[in-house]
Amino acid sequence: MLFVQYPKCSTCQKARKWLEAQGITYTDRHIAEKNPSYDELKQWYEKSGLPLKRFFNTSGLLYKEMQLKDKLPAMSEEEQLRLLATNGMLVKRPILVEEDKVLLGFKEAEWEGHVCK
Repeated sequence: MLFVQYPKCSTCQKARKWLEAQGITYTDRHIAEKNPSYDELKQWYEKSGLPLKRFFNTSGLLYKEMQLKDKLPAMSEEEQLRLLATNGMLVKRPILVEEDKVLLGFKEAEWEGHVCK
């Protein structure tokens, strides 16, 4: 399983502690150092079953600076995915990627019900 995170993010830190407390092994990936590619994001989006807007880090400085709240509704899915692939700081985190599912953000109850050991 792949754990995509930003080390300074407190939610990512909580998720990491939770994974370790559960004894779950994972591959760690720093989202700012290795930004998800367009193809990865497209695949994760399709697996997640979530609206694409959920993949944006709406509380992030870059999201606000770029005024994406106003711009996203006019953009196609293709344009949104390409934009997300330009900078890891635009992407909601943490992301937990398994073979058949993708979890976005950390909610302990949600992860408990979905993460395999």
